[in-house]
Amino acid sequence: MKIAILGGDGFVGWPTALHLSDAGHDIHILDNLSRRWIDTELGVQSLTPMDSIQERTRIWHAETGRRIHFNLIDLARDYDLLKNWLADHRPDAIVHFAEQRAAPYSMKSDRHKNYTVNNNVNATHNLLNALVELELDAHLVHLGTMGVYGYSTVGAAIPEGYLPVGIETMAGQTVSQEILYPSNPGSIYHMTKCLDQLLFQFYAKNDGLRITDLHQGIVWGTHTEQTRRHPQLINRFDYDGDYGTVLNRFLIQAAIGYPLTVHGSGGQTRAFIHIQDSVRCIELALKQPPARGSRVEIFNQMTETHRVRDLAEMIAAISGSQIAWLPNPRKEAAENELVVHNEKFLSLGLDPTRLRDGLLSEIVDVAKKFAYRVDRARVPAMSAWTRDIATRINHDPEGKRLKSVS
Repeated sequence: MKIAILGGDGFVGWPTALHLSDAGHDIHILDNLSRRWIDTELGVQSLTPMDSIQERTRIWHAETGRRIHFNLIDLARDYDLLKNWLADHRPDAIVHFAEQRAAPYSMKSDRHKNYTVNNNVNATHNLLNALVELELDAHLVHLGTMGVYGYSTVGAAIPEGYLPVGIETMAGQTVSQEILYPSNPGSIYHMTKCLDQLLFQFYAKNDGLRITDLHQGIVWGTHTEQTRRHPQLINRFDYDGDYGTVLNRFLIQAAIGYPLTVHGSGGQTRAFIHIQDSVRCIELALKQPPARGSRVEIFNQMTETHRVRDLAEMIAAISGSQIAWLPNPRKEAAENELVVHNEKFLSLGLDPTRLRDGLLSEIVDVAKKFAYRVDRARVPAMSAWTRDIATRINHDPEGKRLKSVS
């Protein structure tokens, strides 16, 4: 297939582009490179050294003989460029990663909230709008988040997108209906993914677009089969308090002798998936497009759940690290359970990579190799969900701040 990968320079987009190119597809990346500009804004860099997207694609061609095409387009702002590209190339499928992906970044300030909403929602709507206008019947696969469900629980497993309910009629009878699972976003970022859901539901119903929405857990790991082939193909690896995901951050902290930062009680249960499984799931979803006129297909793209403090204690036991128990910058329940249905991908043949499979040491090895690139001042999570919470954030988990002499 000819596949457009929107946001193909990003943390999941790049290894997906390589994986699908390796499988024989004709890959075209559309990206505005905003994630690289955010690194500049935050004064932080990927733990792993990243070459330009042009150099990355050159190396891929040199190694494999396959080309990945790059197009500099801002989906949220350059509607006509996007529409013209789609009209010219008419891809068979589109994988949509082109959204600001970090909850903490989306909560940093009013400016960051506005940017996240404008970028994420406009990018999604511009894409859907163009597909309808061009009468382009491409299968759209969108990378969403488990966070659309929220992290609270009523003692039942979270279904894959749709919830069966009973509704009492005026005649006193109960009729059954399936509705989109009630949204419960925990940040502005998660809210934009909830808005995406509604846009998808409308365009699938109104215009017959074929859409698959992947509700993904927290991604861990660094390498896929393809990124291992050459040092310059390595994926980006975020460790900072805004973009670093919790398990990867713990492993980097252990590798550099930094205390493992657990916020609040650590009783938050999260869903996880390895980066290799993430790209496999996207390929599986592309092979199972919904029929035109059917409802949005929804998969829960995760393989296991863990409580944050359990992860910290496991890694501390392995590495001898100390745990720093810090105030929580997020506005969320101190404890939650999380049970998730993920039968769809398992039925399609996904063989999950789990923490027990021994890949944690691989991440530590990467962290140690590039430890010289870590700015320890960027490790703490300092983006607060509210002004009140901001006054309680610990900016110095290592206790190294200079103290005045009394």
